[in-house]
Amino acid sequence: MSESGHVIEAFDTVDLIHIKRDRGVLSTAQINWLVDAFTRGYVGDEQMAAMTMAIFLNGMTRTEIRDLTMAMLHSGERMSFTGLGKPTTDKHSTGGVGDKITLPLMPLVAVFGAAVPQLSGRGLGHTGGTLDKLESIPGWRANLTNDEMFAQLRDVGGVVCAAGSGLAPADGKLYSLRDITGTVEAIPLIASSIMSKKIAEGTGALVLDVKFGSGAFLKDIAKSRELARTMVELGQDAGVATSALLTNMNVPLGLAIGNANEVRESVEVLAGGGPADVVELTVALATEMLAVVGIVDVDVAAALHDGRAMDKWRAVIRAQGGDPDAALPVAKETHTVVADRDGVLVEQQALPFGIGAWRLGAGRARKQDPVQHAAGIDLHAKPGDVVKAGMPLFTLSADEPERFARALEAIEGAWRIGDPGEPVQDGGPLIAERIA
Repeated sequence: MSESGHVIEAFDTVDLIHIKRDRGVLSTAQINWLVDAFTRGYVGDEQMAAMTMAIFLNGMTRTEIRDLTMAMLHSGERMSFTGLGKPTTDKHSTGGVGDKITLPLMPLVAVFGAAVPQLSGRGLGHTGGTLDKLESIPGWRANLTNDEMFAQLRDVGGVVCAAGSGLAPADGKLYSLRDITGTVEAIPLIASSIMSKKIAEGTGALVLDVKFGSGAFLKDIAKSRELARTMVELGQDAGVATSALLTNMNVPLGLAIGNANEVRESVEVLAGGGPADVVELTVALATEMLAVVGIVDVDVAAALHDGRAMDKWRAVIRAQGGDPDAALPVAKETHTVVADRDGVLVEQQALPFGIGAWRLGAGRARKQDPVQHAAGIDLHAKPGDVVKAGMPLFTLSADEPERFARALEAIEGAWRIGDPGEPVQDGGPLIAERIA
């Protein structure tokens, strides 16, 4: 404090921008000050925008990324579940088209005695949000107090809810800025954003579903691998047992893209059915989430078939005010696209279908926009399937029929029927790698 009563800041913001602009390395003290000063408003948005662009262009060292993560973590509260009497394990997905895995995954893991504190978000753009999907269920509420969350984990074993504003508030400010400055894809900023919130959440273990391909946040598998390794290192450095699966998002996951229709598909999986790819990824992630907390040699798939996972799902939905037996929203209008000839569906690109669902009203362009829970796309065939002329390929659903034209425009050229024997779109295996 100076004689005039003004706080004398430890560093000059422009000096720190110069360091990163010139490919230098910021110290722990500099990063701690920068995050704190930005959170309290001393560092302006325009200055932090310059810093994020310098980071985007020049990267950060592992130590810098760790320091940035911990500074954002310490900008707010940190939850603790040490009094639960059971291990906690969570999952985070980088998002994709038709990715509804959290819905069947959380109750499936909870069946085996682990607590799953799944703090989730809302969709933006072509990637859907878990909270948007669950809000299709009448009565279900996303906002819980910390005490309600703790009690539900203790009594039921799982929870999916919105993260409170007290968790890593610096990340909330920084994320909003990145979204409007073209720096969302910077791996140091992605990794520190995700991991600061997940570590603050208080889970003892974390499994990351890092996607690559057409419908993923990062298209290139090498970039996704780099992000996965960075986040695993951050988790381990913070004492959170962390591993990652690299998973394929070249083709939409499952047959439903939207909100209410993805809930329906998730319930099918919990009932022992559902698309094979959704079941495969759900079982793989559940097995990994249990393994990182030492629960091994259990038949995860069996819990989908014998009703235990469904019972847990119903209990969790009821605990948050939802009615698991209530009818889900149905769109007022539908439009079905049919095959124009016999052949084999050889291509089905994820991203255009995600954009199509977004244009139908299933997603939002701005955080404050509402979503139409009944809007979306239901696929009737996947690459490799034999189709006949006139057979339905996919159905668009929306409350306003004028949305169909723009959605079809987005999907144009994203699917193709070929002749028998023609190579089918090679997306590779669903689960490409495990990183731990």
